[in-house]
Amino acid sequence: MRKWLPLLAVSLSTFMLLIDLTIVSIAAPDLVEELHSSFAALQWTVDLYVLVLAALLMAAGSLSDRLGHRRVFIAGLVVFAVASLACGLAPNTGVLIAARAVQGLGAAAMYATNAALLAVTYTGRDRSVAFGVWGAANGAAAAAGPILGGVLTEHVGWRSIFLVNLPVAAAAVALARLALPSGRGTAAGRVDLPGVTSFTVAATLAVYGLIRAGDTGWTDPLTIGVLAGAAAAALVFLLLERGRANPMLDLTLFRRPAFAVLMAGAAALTAAAFANLVFVSLWAQSVLGLGAMKAGLVLAPMAVVAFVVAGAGGRLLHAVPPRHTIGWGLLLVAAGTALCTLVGPDSGWGALLPGLCVTGVGVGLSTPVLASAALAVVPPERAGMANGASNTFRQLGYALALPIFATVVTGQARNVLADSGAIAAPETAAKQLTGGGYHELLAHAPATTLRTAYAAGLDRIFLLCAVLAGLAGVAVLLLLRPPARTHATREEPVTAGLGRA
Repeated sequence: MRKWLPLLAVSLSTFMLLIDLTIVSIAAPDLVEELHSSFAALQWTVDLYVLVLAALLMAAGSLSDRLGHRRVFIAGLVVFAVASLACGLAPNTGVLIAARAVQGLGAAAMYATNAALLAVTYTGRDRSVAFGVWGAANGAAAAAGPILGGVLTEHVGWRSIFLVNLPVAAAAVALARLALPSGRGTAAGRVDLPGVTSFTVAATLAVYGLIRAGDTGWTDPLTIGVLAGAAAAALVFLLLERGRANPMLDLTLFRRPAFAVLMAGAAALTAAAFANLVFVSLWAQSVLGLGAMKAGLVLAPMAVVAFVVAGAGGRLLHAVPPRHTIGWGLLLVAAGTALCTLVGPDSGWGALLPGLCVTGVGVGLSTPVLASAALAVVPPERAGMANGASNTFRQLGYALALPIFATVVTGQARNVLADSGAIAAPETAAKQLTGGGYHELLAHAPATTLRTAYAAGLDRIFLLCAVLAGLAGVAVLLLLRPPARTHATREEPVTAGLGRA
């Protein structure tokens, strides 16, 4: 059993940091009441964590290549634990938001090193099992956040959703010091600070611009300016990376079709499978009238299926080429989200059950292999960078999809309300409805109209998810090919267990 202690340390950290992506959403009403904060300010407790995590993942990966994966991993655990304590003791929203940003820093250090640590610790079939269990932790955590958040918020209090991280982080640090290999970094040079800065600015402005576009419209001058600033920062990042000897992201990696399509697949997976769950949770709590814990349990089928499939896949799909597990996994996500478009105005939570289960199968198939496949198509000295890039694209897919889906669901609801003629200000009502104000609106519009409006919005975002995942799945099946035989031989410690094409 000792050989699985490194896997336990890595999986604990992964589950903990991914849980914190969604767990705050369930506790939002309690946070607003106790901290007397606006809902807009509270949203930054979610958004800023995701942004810092996504923006710093590649920098953390590059740093781990230089300093050693275990050293960066343990430092991330310590930072995350301290920040979680600050979140749990926060006296106001400002402190909470700042502490969440620091949490994102610690999470980036952990997440950027997870796959690389597994790759250097395990070989052969053990590596397939390890990546399968780690992938199961990824898949289960994303959907289990609302469940755990509901239980803790209802029975202990909202501060417990952060304080529960402390014993988990302490256990992970102890296991890491005991069992993880201590190897030194192999890459030379300094961390690419200009690249980190320009990438962070680009990502932050892009997300803020998309959020603002949903609130004030795409023609708002400030929205246009923010999005233009994001594009300019992205261009600066690309120009800087092309000219640096030790870039945060080696752009030449994208000349390999396999690497490029894996990054696209990583972004599409989280966008299609997980970003819609925020709106499912709001629908369950506001329209269906479920409590926080019951609303979280609506997502349990997807979490359970993803966990079982990912765990079993590590043992049963050892020899299956990654393009099949990833490609067909994405196509199953497309099929599952397409099934979710069956939600109608009179539907209960059971209408989502078939779609969530099929989506869970797709997540369980594709998630573990994404990480190991990214490591397989790059040189060994780029392992940390490849892992950081893969995780960055996954989080960016989630972060960018959220405001886009919010705009889509609100716009579709507005159209239904406007066509019904049942409400005087459909634009304002649509924003209130999709933000959880269903019961307040019952005094101004019939329940059937409001339910129809929300269901139409959900159907539209599920359709977008199906198209996105379907296109990504086809691209992976067509473009993902194994490295040349000489390359594969040289990278055997990374590619073992990925199968043959």
